[in-house]
Amino acid sequence: MTHGPGEVVITGVGLAVPGASTPDALLRRTACPVTGPDPEPFDTAARIGRRGHRYKDRATRLALCAALEALRDADLLPSDRESDSPAGGPSDSPSDRETVTVPGDTIGVVASSNLGNLDTACLTTTAIAERSAVDLSPMSLPNASSNVIASWVAIRHGLRGPNLMLCNGPTSGLDAVHWGAALVAAGRVRRVVVVGAETHNAVVEDLLGRSAGELLDGAAALVVEGARWAEARGARGVAALGQYERRAGLTGCVEALLPDAAAPGVWFTPERYTEGPAGGVPVPRAVPRYDVTGAVGRASGALGVLQCVAAVGWLARAAATSGAEPVEPVEPVEPDAGAGNGTAFGAGPGGARDPVPVSRQALITSGDDTADAVAGLLLRPTPDRSHPHPARAPLISMECSR
Repeated sequence: MTHGPGEVVITGVGLAVPGASTPDALLRRTACPVTGPDPEPFDTAARIGRRGHRYKDRATRLALCAALEALRDADLLPSDRESDSPAGGPSDSPSDRETVTVPGDTIGVVASSNLGNLDTACLTTTAIAERSAVDLSPMSLPNASSNVIASWVAIRHGLRGPNLMLCNGPTSGLDAVHWGAALVAAGRVRRVVVVGAETHNAVVEDLLGRSAGELLDGAAALVVEGARWAEARGARGVAALGQYERRAGLTGCVEALLPDAAAPGVWFTPERYTEGPAGGVPVPRAVPRYDVTGAVGRASGALGVLQCVAAVGWLARAAATSGAEPVEPVEPVEPDAGAGNGTAFGAGPGGARDPVPVSRQALITSGDDTADAVAGLLLRPTPDRSHPHPARAPLISMECSR
């Protein structure tokens, strides 16, 4: 079977948030927020070792933890590191086991964080203004760069594909997923690690006027990959990316994603979204709503990635409930003229209307009518692609890889 270059699937997910280690756990925690004491902060040392902390800020360490899990989940890293440490725990020094099992230039990184290194940037400028630049540590100064999260994820695992950092407000996480998929669909790279990370500290709390308990201290990651490349290495997608839209308001975004007022299977709402008594958004009341920020805190630039991870959990649960009926693969078709400003990754180069019923898809939105923009994405089940001996996929002419 030949897959269109625009077909993009999620082959791995990773979480570094308190109290939720899997997509299903995140979904359950979102559906039934836990009462009582807050869970302990995520222990990054338990996953990446003390050496992984050296000269890195908290948001970067969280992102490294989530990216590591996503790469392992996608079978792009060995599943364990027992040989790194006599006790079988995380190593305190880098090892070959952190190097990906495919050529590094076939993997890119797109990270999203609006506030991740804000404390470093503010403390650095304050030190220069009040004292002198000579007081700054040359080892910590790189953390003031806005692209530090994306860079460290790439350096840690030898990922030499395109490297992007997004700081794009409340839609930043979904925008990062979109641009990661766009790189794959365009043939620029075979797969992309998409990471969203935020943390709370005194600087962030002062800027937002909120306490630490209201804010996310965590990260989420996805591996988005061309379906042809995933099949060629024997990997199975856990979800497929459908239509993406970016509009000025929530209603217009939802209407573009759900033509004819179709009802999705679930709706992951914008952060702390409050629906008026008269509704207004064309999502039927019977559709379940989930707000992941109620479970993990206001997530800012990490929200869209967290929503996608939770949606993967919902799709897995829905498949188990329905008996995992196979979904027919999508064949490339010509794009629909005048389709608007959205992008579909479910079919050929221009995308096409998704044949999977909307009722089996997850609707994800970030932003609201008070924001400058709203981003939306449909996530759907993956087609049945069981091939005992998949053929080696040919290179795309635009791809910069071996």
